This record gives sequence, C-alpha cells and structure tokens, in this order.
Amino acid sequence: MQEEEKNETIIVHSAVYKTEYTEKYRRRVKWEKPDENQLHSFIPGTIIDLFVKPGDKLKEGDPLMILEAMKMHNVVQMPFDGKIATVHVKAGDRIPKGFLMIEIAKK
Repeated sequence: MQEEEKNETIIVHSAVYKTEYTEKYRRRVKWEKPDENQLHSFIPGTIIDLFVKPGDKLKEGDPLMILEAMKMHNVVQMPFDGKIATVHVKAGDRIPKGFLMIEIAKK
C-alpha cells in the first residue's frame, strides 16, 4: 500500500510516465502566485516614515514609505497606478521579512 501511494503518473504530450516523489518533495511548501495588490516587506526593518493613508490615489513610482533596514533607508514606491485600500503599518513599527504592509485596491 505504501509503495502505491509514492508512485505518481505524469502525462506529457500523451506519453505516460511513472515516477516516485521523495518525502522532502511531498512536504515542500507549494508555490503560490503572489497577490500583486499586497505589498509585503522584502527585508526586516523599521518603518521610519509613512507617506500614504487609505483612499490615496497614487501613480507608479510615488513614494509610500521609508523602511530602514541594515542601516539603510529604503524608499518603498508604488508598483503601479492605484488606490491605497489598507495600511497595516505606522511609523516606528519594526516588521519582519514578508510582513503585509499595504494593500492596494483591486484593479
């Protein structure tokens, strides 16, 4: 029974292949397409200044905030034209990598 569960069938251009996945592969974190309307921190740091509030309409490249990380001030910019839906941070917040900072209204 255990052997049958490990065997997988893959079909590529009508050709049938049998393979066996490792346990490490089975336990992996599956990739999900990131939501382009959510802005996550790319590095842990501290929010130095915040320039936006919910409802603000911005153009691509407009500054959103300053994130201090590794003794550098990084200006986080608007990735595309849009409207700020939610702001999850405030000046002085220390945030980890991958933290949801801002949500942009759906296009």
